[in-house]
Amino acid sequence: MEDLFKCNFCGRKKNEITFLISGINGHICNFCIEKTYSLIHKKLEQKKEIDEQQLIKFLKKPKEIKKFLDQYVVGQDEAKKVISVAVYNHYKRIQFIVENKKNKIEKKDIKNEKIEIEKSNILLIGNTGTGKTLLAKSISKLLKIPFTIADATTLTEAGYVGEDVESILSRLLQSVNYNINSAEKGIVFIDEIDKISKKSNSNPSITRDVSGEGVQQALLKILEGTIINVPPQGGRKHPDQKMIPINTENILFIAGGTFDGIEKILSNRINQYSTIGYHTQSKKIEKKDVIFFKNIISDDLKKFGLIPELIGRFPIITYLNPLNKIMLKKILTEPKNALIKQYQELFNMDKISLNVTNKALNIIVDKTIQLGLGARGLRFFCEKLFLDYMFNIDDHIEENIHKKLNIDENVAKKKLS
Repeated sequence: MEDLFKCNFCGRKKNEITFLISGINGHICNFCIEKTYSLIHKKLEQKKEIDEQQLIKFLKKPKEIKKFLDQYVVGQDEAKKVISVAVYNHYKRIQFIVENKKNKIEKKDIKNEKIEIEKSNILLIGNTGTGKTLLAKSISKLLKIPFTIADATTLTEAGYVGEDVESILSRLLQSVNYNINSAEKGIVFIDEIDKISKKSNSNPSITRDVSGEGVQQALLKILEGTIINVPPQGGRKHPDQKMIPINTENILFIAGGTFDGIEKILSNRINQYSTIGYHTQSKKIEKKDVIFFKNIISDDLKKFGLIPELIGRFPIITYLNPLNKIMLKKILTEPKNALIKQYQELFNMDKISLNVTNKALNIIVDKTIQLGLGARGLRFFCEKLFLDYMFNIDDHIEENIHKKLNIDENVAKKKLS
């Protein structure tokens, strides 16, 4: 009878142990539970260390990162340079933390133990369709790290209809199948961050600014780097779900926004200084100016509606130049995932060789500039141009015969008129 009350793993009897947990076909004692937990914890720590070493091992130098970005993004050299350096320094910072932690465990002398390298989140400012999201996606592709895009316009202050800011991290977790260690070293791109600017003081409201300043306040903790309890399913639809703690200390946040209307704030500031004294002429600043975004300072963002605490969480502010005709034409044909290359591949799968003449490309670009949607407008007109040919694809397919489809100036004018 006593054999029934002993540990099936180590053989200890009931009087030799503190407690015994019974299962369907056996028992396990507290000593075996502690030993199992210790082994699992050790294995997880080893795996975490290997993952961190692999991340650091495959980290590219800034010039290599920019070279990779050049394959996907046309122009925007300044933004690519800034992002390349910021990402490189961010993951060097992770290496610094890992090495300090390892030295501490091995009880070695640590010269830099008191030094703490802070992370540098990035704020991208530029017109719609200039490549803000594409830059962030390309970085993620290069480093093979978790990446998610969150739309700031859907976020509201906790307790109101909409998404909590924690849902941003829920998406990051879901992208890596809830691997917390992997998620804690990912990249989060917050799009449309300019849409959460607080309401103008000139139009005071009796209601709370729950989708503006309230969201900015809620974002502060996440951006700074702390342990956040994240709902695995996201939002408030599952109030009983168990929260997952995530440390955001090593998560790189990249925010993007068009900041439409900031040119007025910038123009007023520059004109204010340029009109002091005699014989001065004020220079109007237009959004089309290439140098426009270079002049933005944190005070301009504050007047636009971002709170100073949020601006301080983005020490790196860079800009993307508006796209001109030359850049738009290059986007159509040159990058690795160029639109014309994509359509050529689609037609090639049906044994049709697609050729678009130079003049036809010019028409697509001219129409896109008129629409004012940047690179996104190119796809709109390409879809319109190739729609009928794709719909009637059966009429062109003949077995073992490779056909040619030529899109010239006349065809482009007719389809896009």
